[in-house]
Amino acid sequence: MFLPSLQSAAACLLAVLPVAYAETHKYDFDIGWVRANPDGEAERPVIGINGAWPIPMIDVTVGDRIVINAHNSLGNQSTSLHFHGLYQNGTNHMDGPGGVVQCGIEPGSTFTYNFTVEQPGMYWYHSHSHGQYPDGLRGPLIIRDPDFPYQDDVDEELVLTLSDWYHDEMDYLINELFMVKSNPSGAEPVPNNALMNDTINFKLPVKPNTTYRFNVVNVGAFAGQYLWIEGHTMRIVEVDGIYTESADAEMVYLSAAQRVSFLLTTKNETSQNFPIVISMDTIFPNASFVDELDPFDDMTLIPYDRMELLPEPDRIVQFDVMMDNLHDGMNYAFFNNITYVAAKVPTLYTALNAGEEATNPAIYGTYTHSTVLEKGEVVQIVLNNLDTGRHPFHLHGHAFQAVYRSEEDAGTFGDLNIKESGLSQIPMRRDTVVVWPTGNIVLRFRADNPGVWLFHCHIEWHIVSGLIATFIEAPLDLQKTISLPSNHFEVCKAGNVSTEGNAAGNTDDYLDLTGENHPPATLPPGFTPRGIVALVFSCVCGILGVAVVGWYGMSAPVEDTALQQGVLGNESSGDSPADQQCRDETTVTAASTSAGRA
Repeated sequence: MFLPSLQSAAACLLAVLPVAYAETHKYDFDIGWVRANPDGEAERPVIGINGAWPIPMIDVTVGDRIVINAHNSLGNQSTSLHFHGLYQNGTNHMDGPGGVVQCGIEPGSTFTYNFTVEQPGMYWYHSHSHGQYPDGLRGPLIIRDPDFPYQDDVDEELVLTLSDWYHDEMDYLINELFMVKSNPSGAEPVPNNALMNDTINFKLPVKPNTTYRFNVVNVGAFAGQYLWIEGHTMRIVEVDGIYTESADAEMVYLSAAQRVSFLLTTKNETSQNFPIVISMDTIFPNASFVDELDPFDDMTLIPYDRMELLPEPDRIVQFDVMMDNLHDGMNYAFFNNITYVAAKVPTLYTALNAGEEATNPAIYGTYTHSTVLEKGEVVQIVLNNLDTGRHPFHLHGHAFQAVYRSEEDAGTFGDLNIKESGLSQIPMRRDTVVVWPTGNIVLRFRADNPGVWLFHCHIEWHIVSGLIATFIEAPLDLQKTISLPSNHFEVCKAGNVSTEGNAAGNTDDYLDLTGENHPPATLPPGFTPRGIVALVFSCVCGILGVAVVGWYGMSAPVEDTALQQGVLGNESSGDSPADQQCRDETTVTAASTSAGRA
């Protein structure tokens, strides 16, 4: 019998240790409507899990496996779950967006999410369907790290969620207030309140002279949040799951979907309390600016791993952001004049079943705004914000380097061949970056994660109105690495959604997009035929009306006595022939003038 040496046995033991310590965390989530009143001002339906709201926090450790059996008990809407910030390397089909990497989970159906977590830090999970997460289907997801570089400085850890809050359900807000002809400017509904840990009465007891690690996430739909703790300094150590070199801040700004971890040491006395303050960013309709809100500039953060600036890009993708109206009178959001509309077949499924044609972006549809990337290439996104609002842009499957961000009102970024000399050689890195009003940003990432990944603004109103693009990354490699579990097909069947074909569901010719989903037509540059007819008719009526007025003015004058009798004749028992003539002419003139105005 062969007996391994002591050295080789030790090596074998070390090899299995990580597996031995990894855990599988299984969750059975029954997603359904419950009632809640988090700000004490308006009880309303919210989307809870297992009959409760707020929904559970997912708390795991690097290397653990998460298995979630998500059952839809909403009754009136399909749903899905996205695990925001997780790269899902090798498990793109678990990323969650309905119509993109899976079909929506229909009422009565169950879908299983099953993946291993390899990234430490603060994340969150939320619905990626029908604008649902502002209705409550969102919660924190924290991944513990035994090798956290600042662990020796930390005594205890805390999780803090920030959000805006609406008193009405999203279905009503979207279909009755936002995406309607009566809102042609596209003004977003303004939140009714701000919440901290899903309440307005949050209190946090702490110990004196203790260092806490605060893990904070903005799970809001619209508003950014300024955060500070009076009398204390925050020591930033992580943003969006990326460890940073320590940086002191008096105030931080978190857009929708952004996260930050900071260390805070309490004072060595217990004589007073200190407010934890959040202030909603009021850069929305009727903006008011508060000069003293001066948050830490996240562009100055240095990643702890000191990853250097990626080399000159192999591919440059430019996105120009704008808002405009379409033929239905509603206001939409656009990247390069394209407003997103989901394909009839989830985009991932098209990539998996298209064979060699998967490298042709045309098969994914006109309105998914798809760009096909080659594996390993360096991609540079140049984003010009032609809008007057702030936008937090998020990329699924990656964190990007924030190469450059202009000041507000700087206009478009002109030099696509950006010079390296004026840039940080160790740029800040995160998965959600804010661009200022009428400014621009430049982002870089390496296409090292085959999959179908969305790039979008994380203001939920702008997702609803179409501010989304799609990256199809190394689709031929993707075909070799992903095999869809059976419940992908089961939920599609429940929703009567095809799992084969191009964006239009055509399987014979993948370049034939006949029947694809599309947005309303654009507004014509001039008058429509219907408008021209209306204009001509109005002009003719106006000319006739003026002519009749002129004719009447040139006719023989009526005797004063007769005119007086005609005016007073409404109260007499009979009319003279002169009275009747005057009344007939006056009636004709008035009618003609009215027609002319029409």
